[in-house]
Amino acid sequence: MTAAKLRAITFDLDDTLWDNHGVMERTETGHYVWLDAALADWLEQSGDTPTERFAERFPLAAYQERRLKLAQRHPERRSDFTWLREHALASLLRDYALSEHDAARWAGLGMQRFLELRHDVTPHAEVEAMLETLALRYRLASITNGNVDIARLGWQRHFPIAIAAGELCTPKPDPRPFLTALSRLETQPSETLHVGDSWQEDALPAWRLGMPVAWIASADTGLPTGIHRLSHVRELPELLAWLEKR
Repeated sequence: MTAAKLRAITFDLDDTLWDNHGVMERTETGHYVWLDAALADWLEQSGDTPTERFAERFPLAAYQERRLKLAQRHPERRSDFTWLREHALASLLRDYALSEHDAARWAGLGMQRFLELRHDVTPHAEVEAMLETLALRYRLASITNGNVDIARLGWQRHFPIAIAAGELCTPKPDPRPFLTALSRLETQPSETLHVGDSWQEDALPAWRLGMPVAWIASADTGLPTGIHRLSHVRELPELLAWLEKR
């Protein structure tokens, strides 16, 4: 790979700029518990109290299974996690004997709660100051398969270019999210470093396009030229300093 002066950096979000495992555990459980309780209250106030609560008839595992089946039936939407969740909830709620209208309304309310919890992220301590500094020298963009909204996080100042690959139904490792970011950044692949934690969804597809890569991982056995391993995103400034000296 020909070394070129870096002009831009693209970032994955989940498990790159924050630990997403705990976020998703809280979100997955939290929005379902909220929906079960809120729906039970509404049904009681309406004078209709089923013998089983919603989550008793359809435990969390049933919701997860319904999402998987929906993704199999609609492969073109398999990466649009918001769509899959909302439609799976609506399907379960209809099976719970809610009308089409009420099922859609409560599925929408459940997803509102999901997205509230989904955006309750805690970036690594170094991240915001690091992004502020990097923006003085590089053009920045985010590329995510997840359903985090940069605007909702208030991070437009960090990422004026934000690619929601999953919702566009072209998730990484498809090259199109990277190519879209490069086009909007107005940079060449060799001028744009990609930072991410996934070998399959970040490192390989970016590298195959000719982008240098900062791969956040615990092992680096046999990495090809152009992929640099970091144990944590806090090490990125050191890597950039080394790359700029070449």
